Amino acid sequence: MTPPGNIGHREREILTAIVETFIATGEPVGSRVLSRSNREGLSPATIRNVMADLSDAGFLEQPHTSSGRVPTTEAYRYYVEQISGEAHLSPGDENIIRDSLAGITDVPEFLERTSRVLSLVSKNVGVAVAVPGEKNALEHVYFSRLGDQKVLAVVVTRSGLVRDRVLRLDISQADLDRAARYINENFRGWTMSNMRAELQRRIEAERSEYDRLMASLEQLYKQGALTADAGTQTVFVEGASNLVANEQDRERLQEMLKTLEEKGKIVRLLEAYLDTKQEAVRVVIGLDEALPSMSNFVLIGAPARVGSEVMGSLAVIGPTRIDYQHTMTAVSYIARLFDKILNETE
Repeated sequence: MTPPGNIGHREREILTAIVETFIATGEPVGSRVLSRSNREGLSPATIRNVMADLSDAGFLEQPHTSSGRVPTTEAYRYYVEQISGEAHLSPGDENIIRDSLAGITDVPEFLERTSRVLSLVSKNVGVAVAVPGEKNALEHVYFSRLGDQKVLAVVVTRSGLVRDRVLRLDISQADLDRAARYINENFRGWTMSNMRAELQRRIEAERSEYDRLMASLEQLYKQGALTADAGTQTVFVEGASNLVANEQDRERLQEMLKTLEEKGKIVRLLEAYLDTKQEAVRVVIGLDEALPSMSNFVLIGAPARVGSEVMGSLAVIGPTRIDYQHTMTAVSYIARLFDKILNETE
């Protein structure tokens, strides 16, 4: 196979034209169609020769003997390398996105609306995943006695995530209030993991000085009152119905829809392909390494940050015949808005 960097100018122009024509029409692309739109005025015969070379190099395939050519996975990957950073959103799409995300003040609501607007502007599946509470800084805690041996523990993070659980504990409301006040005064702004580590250290070191308070804190700590469900992630998926219009293979469509219903698989998909340290949008063509059922699908995604802290991931999932330029630009635009809007509300 010819390495992508070895493709000449003429081959690159024709390959790009084939990819964009196939994305637009969904039909195999023939030499006559290309010759009518070719800026260099190449004849159908010359274009056929170039297409044959591209086929030999693994960039095109021919579904039927008499048909035109369609791009391979390698062709899409090469195409994405050529277009990165070139496109801009239309004013109409910018308005749709800004209107959809207006008035948001917390991370969960932003991610929920993000999945919806990504689905809307891409005409595919919009996905957004919030990172576990483990990575979010503490805003405050609240403890309330519900009755004999029952306590409601509520943990609120600065990103807006709220986790509550009912514990089997027998602690007076006065002692619960003292414990909450101690945590809120000493640990606001700490990550959940750092807070729990420091709290455990203080419980062991300061028991004699704050005996009753530390005893209450120890009971709450051991019962998991200060755990923000670190092992789970909030997942938002919108636009699965778009696949019905885009996917003709009914069996594959059913398998894809089943995958989207299992939120754990969506999390695994984003974790497998999106590096939270990356700055730019990532495009992954062919998702079968993570999920065999998604070999002919694409993920276009980016981390969602507020400042330097990663709050989640956002992505579009669709078939390989997706509008790459438009979708990459939309994902990048929303990721930047995420940081801008939520920084302004803090």
